[in-house]
Amino acid sequence: MANWQQGELIEIDITNLSDNGDGVGRWQGRVVFVPDTVVGDRIMVRLLHTKRQYGYGKLEKLLQPSPHRIRPSCIVADKCGGCQWQHINYDYQLQAKRNQVIQALERIGGFDQVSVDPVLPAPSPFHYRNKATYPLGLSTTGNVQAGYYQKGSHKLINLNQCPVQDSRLNPLLAEIKQDIQKRGWQIYDERRHQGQIRHLSLRIGRRTGEILLTLVARSNNIPGIEEQAQEWLDHYPPLVGVMLNLNGDRTNAIFGKSTHCVAGVPYLREQFAGLEFQIRGDTFFQVYTETAEALLEVIQSQLNLQGDEVLVDAYCGIGTLTLPLAKQVRQVTGLEIQGSAVAQATFNAQHNGIENVNFHVGTVEKLLPQMTIKPDIVLLDPPRKGCDRTVIETLRLSKPNCIVYVSCKAATLGRDLKLLCQDGMYTLKRVQPADFFPQTSHVEVAAFLVLSPFGKDT
Repeated sequence: MANWQQGELIEIDITNLSDNGDGVGRWQGRVVFVPDTVVGDRIMVRLLHTKRQYGYGKLEKLLQPSPHRIRPSCIVADKCGGCQWQHINYDYQLQAKRNQVIQALERIGGFDQVSVDPVLPAPSPFHYRNKATYPLGLSTTGNVQAGYYQKGSHKLINLNQCPVQDSRLNPLLAEIKQDIQKRGWQIYDERRHQGQIRHLSLRIGRRTGEILLTLVARSNNIPGIEEQAQEWLDHYPPLVGVMLNLNGDRTNAIFGKSTHCVAGVPYLREQFAGLEFQIRGDTFFQVYTETAEALLEVIQSQLNLQGDEVLVDAYCGIGTLTLPLAKQVRQVTGLEIQGSAVAQATFNAQHNGIENVNFHVGTVEKLLPQMTIKPDIVLLDPPRKGCDRTVIETLRLSKPNCIVYVSCKAATLGRDLKLLCQDGMYTLKRVQPADFFPQTSHVEVAAFLVLSPFGKDT
């Protein structure tokens, strides 16, 4: 095996895509990861980092473009870290996501020739995000900027519009930077941990058009913020509230623990699955409303609910999936670590006249083993890191007839399904991916497990 070194130019074919969206090729038996490429590209690569068995490179020259390659619609697509796949045609994005799920279930989950449904496509591959949160910075000439970081760096790519966010947010993105500039508010400098305004977050109700604006700052010492907030409300009729979130920590986390309403109301209204939800600026809610509804419909159809089931929704958030499902079963319990989310879930249940549901605050690994009821169905929708081992062990002890595992990371899904299905206790019946994040490598998946006859006996 010949030596290779940083800075060297090599020629490779891209034959696969990695979980984080990079193209994957081989050179002399070693793996090379190259962003901004797609299967079928023949390219010249400049090596940036080299290890013994693998390396990372930069696309230097496109020698033969893939049939799946298209011209990105965004002028900063090659720089901005917000999207990885604008250069890939949409049909192939769906194919690559399905393949990502298959590979994770086979390689990590140990499932043999697993059947994965075609990915539920997004109604539109652009203008879909109902929430966008932008770090703020200053240009070399001192102008306020908002955008996403350049790939692999903390260099801000300034944006006045973004093709993946709801287009109704674009006017606010461009103009609010100018208002911050006029006010002379200090922009946060992460290296020095100085300055005030850190992030601008915009959220929209896709169905209602209501917009919520949240500024993230180090403290509430922002002169004239009440007056400016009222000006924004007067200037933008769809804007219903201006929030200030306080994050004084030296951290990469966007939101701090404290949020208060500066003007208007502290929430927007959104319609989802025939219900009306109140959503706050720092609440977790799926970024693609319509595809989330389509996946919910698959879950409802697959479960074939009869109305007498007892369901537990672990990691329930504000009740996005809990409440539509509650209308079709006898009893639902929602578990959620965030107290503020549970308060919103409780309100949303009352607001929609849903009475057969109760919510508990705490970690799923602590609450689930304490439950006295035996659920027929458990819905899991954990964060990217997946389920704690205690959660898996509790489920294998309580043996619900059905488990629906909704995941935003195929690798942790594969790991957790392997543990749940160990010794044949559960059978993987169906895997349905859905495209919640067009133009990126992220994929959402719903996996359906049923208790096998062998599992019931043990």
